[in-house]
Amino acid sequence: MRNPQHVGRLRPVDLAREHGLSTQAVRNYEAAGILPAADRTEHGYRRYTPAHARALRAFLALVPGHGQPRATAVMQTLHRDGTDAALRLVDESHAQLLEDRRTLEAVEAALGDLRPLPPERGSTFVGPLARRLGVRPATLRTWERAGLLRPGRDPRTGYRVYSPADVRDAQLVHQLRRGGYLLQQIAPVVAQVRGAGGVAPLESVLRDWRGRLSARGRAMLAGAAALHAYLDAHDARGPAAVPGPGRRRAVSP
Repeated sequence: MRNPQHVGRLRPVDLAREHGLSTQAVRNYEAAGILPAADRTEHGYRRYTPAHARALRAFLALVPGHGQPRATAVMQTLHRDGTDAALRLVDESHAQLLEDRRTLEAVEAALGDLRPLPPERGSTFVGPLARRLGVRPATLRTWERAGLLRPGRDPRTGYRVYSPADVRDAQLVHQLRRGGYLLQQIAPVVAQVRGAGGVAPLESVLRDWRGRLSARGRAMLAGAAALHAYLDAHDARGPAAVPGPGRRRAVSP
């Protein structure tokens, strides 16, 4: 029969086996503040508890939706600064997901508004393109310096010449700028259009993008459930269960 003194106490290997981790990984998570500090036996062995197991489950559940750096920061902040500070980090991840959804919607709208490439294969100069878009030539040069446009040069005059694909890129940039997006936010979208060889092949890219956002949202829900279970158990045990601001302390065995 198990000694009552040891009921509820877990070894590093007990936490590791549940998730297919090494015992060193568990110790590393504790050292990093992802898990609360463990008590030690008189011989220096770590004594984990079900609270540590819940903390590890919460961390690993947060990673798919928030990424490892943010999940690490959430758990570290929770154990160092308390619940409110940690939940703020979770809120920021949800806000970023919403912003990513809005970006996707803006890209879909911008691509839908693009005019088809003209049947002729000729190029246009900066002045006519600027007038077509309703912008100043200097704006096109700014977009070029940001890497969003890559016009060629007329070999005789050195003037910028925009191919039909360049015109398409300029239209896309213009639509997204009108939507309030910054040049650095637009750059990867233009790169995707170029890499796909045009707008039409991007339909599958956009479907994949939307699918990844949905998967991220669902993963965040799973992470929230695990984090809630960890916090709920701590709340039931009293304020001493989670270290408060400015201190690290062991979870009571």
